[in-house]
Amino acid sequence: MVSLKDISKACGVSVATVSKALNDHSDIGKDTKERIREVAEQLGYRPNAAAQALKTNRSNNIGVLFVDEANSGLTHDYFNHVLDSFKRTAEENGFDITFINGGKARINNMSYLSHAIYRGFDGVMIACVDFSDPEVDELVKSNIPVVTIDHLFYNRIAVVSDNVSGMKELVKYVYDMGHRKIAYIHGMESSVTQSRLSSFYKTLQDLDVEVPDEYVIASPYRDSESAFVATNKLLNLPDPPTVIFYPDDVASFGGINAIRQRGLCIPEDVSIVGYDGIELVGRISPKLTTVVQDTEKIGRMAAMKLIDLINNPKGTLIEQIVVGGKLEEGQTVKKILSREQAKERKIV
Repeated sequence: MVSLKDISKACGVSVATVSKALNDHSDIGKDTKERIREVAEQLGYRPNAAAQALKTNRSNNIGVLFVDEANSGLTHDYFNHVLDSFKRTAEENGFDITFINGGKARINNMSYLSHAIYRGFDGVMIACVDFSDPEVDELVKSNIPVVTIDHLFYNRIAVVSDNVSGMKELVKYVYDMGHRKIAYIHGMESSVTQSRLSSFYKTLQDLDVEVPDEYVIASPYRDSESAFVATNKLLNLPDPPTVIFYPDDVASFGGINAIRQRGLCIPEDVSIVGYDGIELVGRISPKLTTVVQDTEKIGRMAAMKLIDLINNPKGTLIEQIVVGGKLEEGQTVKKILSREQAKERKIV
C-alpha cells in the first residue's frame, strides 16, 4: 500500500507538505499541490477511509433500514426497484450504502440506532419496516439525518407515492367501465393502507356508490394465499362483487387462482385490479389493470433529499415529497353496459 512517505520521497518534499497538499491546505502553492496529487495518482495512492472519516467527521456511507413483513429482502418486486434507484443515485454522488441488520442477523443484538452509530452512517433511509417499532422510533428521533419512504414522521423528510390520487383514478376507471359492485381486499394497517382505503371510500361516496361492509376485507400485502381465501369469501356472498381490488399485484395472483379454480373467466365473469405495476403483470394474460408506481423517481428523490440533508442540514427543507403513479388499463376490467346502453344495442 502506498503511503504519504512514499509520495514525499518521489516528490522530494516532506510528509507534512504531502498531507497538506492532498487535503487542499491554503499554505501550499497550486503548482506544488498539482504535482503532489499527480504523483500520488501515478503511485496508486488511496487515502485510508477510517482516517478520512476521523478528519472530516464523515464516512460517505448511508444506512438503509429495510425489513418487510414477508422477509422477501431484495427480491421484493416493488421495493427492489426503489432501492436500486436509491443506490445508483447515492453512488453517483460519492456515497456507499450499507444495510442495517435486523432480526437474527443483528450484530451483538444492537438496536437500529446503535448499528447506525457503530457504522458511522452519515444518514439513514428507512423503508418497508414496522414504523411503530420503538427501535425505529428511536432512530427517527436521533440526530442522524433520516428520510423515510411511504411513511410520515413529524419533522422528518418523507418521499411517498401518491396513493390517494392513484386509488381515486383506479376507482373512477372501474366506475366508468360500468361497475357498481366494487370490493376491496386491502393491506394490513399502515399509512399506505389508510391513504388508499380512505381514498377508495371517499371516491365511491362522491360517485354515490355504496360499499357493503362484507365487500371490504383486510389481507397482508404480497400474500397470494391470503388473497386466495379472501377472494373465495367474496365470491361466496349471495350478491358477489363484479370487480375486486387487491392490495398489490402479487396478491392479485391469489385472486386469479381462486377465480379460475371456480371455472370463471377474467374479466368476463369477474373483473380484478392490482396496484404497483410490477414487471410480471405485463407477462400474464389477460394483462392486469393496475397503478404503476414511479419507483425510479421515489428512490432517486429519497437519495437526493437525504444527501441534501447530510450536506446542508440547516438549509434543507423538511418536507413531504409526493410522487405520482400512472394507471395501466390492462385487460382485466370488463365493460358493463347500463340498462339503457343494452337496450340501445338491441335496437341497433
